[in-house]
Amino acid sequence: MAEEGFKRKLTAILSADVLGYSRLMRDDEEATVRDISSHRVLISDIVLQHHGRVVDSPGDNILAEFASVVDAVNGAIKIQDEIKRSNPDTPKDRRMEFRIGINLGDVIEEEERIYGDGVNIAARVEGLAAGGGIAISGIVYDSIKDKVSLLSLIHISEPTRLRRKSRMPSSAWK
Repeated sequence: MAEEGFKRKLTAILSADVLGYSRLMRDDEEATVRDISSHRVLISDIVLQHHGRVVDSPGDNILAEFASVVDAVNGAIKIQDEIKRSNPDTPKDRRMEFRIGINLGDVIEEEERIYGDGVNIAARVEGLAAGGGIAISGIVYDSIKDKVSLLSLIHISEPTRLRRKSRMPSSAWK
């Protein structure tokens, strides 16, 4: 049942977070805040270059959306390449490695934010990625497999089919 008054759309969702962020904060909060801030600028610039927009960035998470799945994947690859390129100058225990998850899904758009299962699945897919890696949902893989060069796909782990558990009817709780 659709809620009246909400704008819905299909969008490619990129969710990224820093592997080991809590440890980085515990070890040196000020340096971590400086580092995450500079990484946010880098990531935001790359998202814009790939025709996307950053929707939100709480804590160590960055949520972005793209009209094109190909743009989202190419943007993610560029993000990981640029971060990897900058890491050799950073001591190993201070390096920020991002995990990135990408999903294509229906979302509710309210003002500048997006909500819904599409976003939730992107966050779950992100959790499957290794540090410095990219994980994609099956629908994203199906959308890009013939469009993104195989050389670029080395950054991406095998697609994982996620199944959503069916919800119990509210009458089951009575």
